[in-house]
Amino acid sequence: MMKKNILSINPRLRKRIEPYLYLLPFIIGIGIFTLYPITYVFITSFKEGFKYITGAFEGFGLDNYQYVINDANFISALKNTSIYVMVVVPISTGLAILIANLLNKKIKFIGFFQTVYFLPLVTSITAVGLAWKFMFNHNYGVINYFLSLLQIDPINWLLVPKNNIYALIIFGIWNILPFTIILLLSGLQNINEMYYTAAKVDGASNFQIFYKITIPLLAPTIGLVLIINMISTFKVFTELFPLFNGSPGIAYNLYTVVYYIFDQFYIKWKFGRACAAALILFLIIFVLTRLQLYIQRKWQHY
Repeated sequence: MMKKNILSINPRLRKRIEPYLYLLPFIIGIGIFTLYPITYVFITSFKEGFKYITGAFEGFGLDNYQYVINDANFISALKNTSIYVMVVVPISTGLAILIANLLNKKIKFIGFFQTVYFLPLVTSITAVGLAWKFMFNHNYGVINYFLSLLQIDPINWLLVPKNNIYALIIFGIWNILPFTIILLLSGLQNINEMYYTAAKVDGASNFQIFYKITIPLLAPTIGLVLIINMISTFKVFTELFPLFNGSPGIAYNLYTVVYYIFDQFYIKWKFGRACAAALILFLIIFVLTRLQLYIQRKWQHY
C-alpha cells in the first residue's frame, strides 16, 4: 500500500522506474546465468590448488595458465581445433551459399527440399552421430561404398588415428549446413528482384549475376554466418562422443579445446586448469571475432 501511494504521488518517479521493472527479470537472468559464471570462472582460473567441494585453495597465481599452455594435450587440442575451424567454416559456408541460391529459385517441390535441408537442425546430434558412425564403417559403410564406385580403396575412418580428423571434419560440415543455409536463404530473400531484372535486361549471364550482384549484396549475411560458424566450430565437442565412443579420437589423438576443458573439469577434477583453458578459448574467439569484424568493415563499400 505504501509503495502504491509513493508511485501515485510521484508520477515522475514511476515513469523512471517502470522501464527498469520490465527489464528486471531479464537483468536478473543475465546476472545469474551469464555474469556470475563468467566472474566465477575468471576468479577460479587464478586459484592454485583449488578444491571444488571444500572451496579451499593455496593462493592466487598463474600456475594454472602455465600448466595449460605447456600441456601437450592442450597444444594438440589447439592444433586440432584450428584445423577443424579452418576447413569446416569455409567449406560449409561455400556449400551453403550454393544450396541456398538453388533453394531460392522458383522450382518444383521447393518446400520439400527446404524441409529436407532443415531436418538435421532439429535432429539429435547423438542420433545423427551414430548414423554417421555406421556410414563411416570400414567394411559396410555407405561412404566407402561410394568411394569404391570411384575406384578408391576403402578408408578406415574411425579406427586409424590419422583418419579421425577427416571423419570429424566431414561430420562437422554436414552438421552446421542447415543453420547456415537458413541464414543465407533469408539474406537472399531480402535482395530486391529489381537488381536481377536490370542485370538480365543488360544481358548479364547467370554467373555474372551471381558473382556481381548476389555475392556483394549477400556479403553482410555471409559475414554474420562466418562469425557464427567460427564461434560454433571452435566449441566442437559433442560430435566426438558418438563417433569415438566418448573419447577424443580412437587413440586420444583428437583432443579439442572444449574436450580438454571437459577432461580437466569432469574427469581429472582440476577445476582451476579447466577455467584457465576456458578463458584462453574465450580470448581466442574474442580476438578472432573482432579481427573478422574489422576486416568486414574495411571490405564493405556500400
